[in-house]
Amino acid sequence: MKIIEKLVNEMSETSDLIRKMFREGDQKRDAGLTTPDSIQRYDDIVYGTDAKWQILDVYRPKESDGKKLPVIVSVHGGGWVYGDKDIYQFYCMDLAGRGFAVVNFTYRLAPENKFPASIEDTNQVFSWVIENAETYGFNKEHIFAVGDSAGAHILGLYTAICTNPDYAGQYPFQTPDGFKPEAVALNCGAFHMEYGKESEDKTQSLIGEYLPMGGTPAELEMICVEKYVTADYPPVFLMTSVGDFLKDQAPIMAEKLTECNVPFIFRLFGNDKNRLGHVFHCDIKSVDARICNDEECFFFNEFIKKDNE
Repeated sequence: MKIIEKLVNEMSETSDLIRKMFREGDQKRDAGLTTPDSIQRYDDIVYGTDAKWQILDVYRPKESDGKKLPVIVSVHGGGWVYGDKDIYQFYCMDLAGRGFAVVNFTYRLAPENKFPASIEDTNQVFSWVIENAETYGFNKEHIFAVGDSAGAHILGLYTAICTNPDYAGQYPFQTPDGFKPEAVALNCGAFHMEYGKESEDKTQSLIGEYLPMGGTPAELEMICVEKYVTADYPPVFLMTSVGDFLKDQAPIMAEKLTECNVPFIFRLFGNDKNRLGHVFHCDIKSVDARICNDEECFFFNEFIKKDNE
């Protein structure tokens, strides 16, 4: 029992350190930002049974009042142990300003809540979107999603669950009948987990906090996104940057998408003189973030245009 208590304490200390470091960076990034006058927001909506973890916001352009809008669901990053909707509110409102209803949610974090808690919560959010479409003016025919870092991993797995029945059978929940996102943007994500591999970015230790058994070979195989991609996977905007510590992960996903004939766009942002870092697109004050987020929303809009032709 003492050994178990020691391991739990060590994991908690790692999580607390990561959370402190990430939060300081995010607060610095968003300093001075406020809710745009052009955005209508609906805050702190409980989508599950836990009013602390399972809450979400909805953002819409005020000028679209009364219209049904295409939806973007945002799955936040944070190494599976950090993050909430408040940290992503300005990024999500920025997306909403491009003509979307954006759903920004908090999910249960590790190590307090182990895998697949975050996947279950993601499923509940998509179910909530479908069930509340009339109330919040969601166009159920055009539901998209974005995720970055660990959020891209969670979204990548969830999308595989929606499109791969054999893989879905390994989970204790059901996705909405016949549902899959129309298209997704996977930003600076982790897609392949390798047992025993040391990682300078601490991904391996964070995965150990996320998984119930600490990251056994079987657990890691179950959360390798690329292993469960099929031809039914929706189109993907796949993005990384030259200074992203997960840069090597994107080509692995691109190779599998190519193998399965899944349409996708692959973008590497930045160059040797402009070494854009991990999740640079969340810094909405920057020109580079604006370019990336414009491209992703343009990618989504192409599907809406095809439907209207």
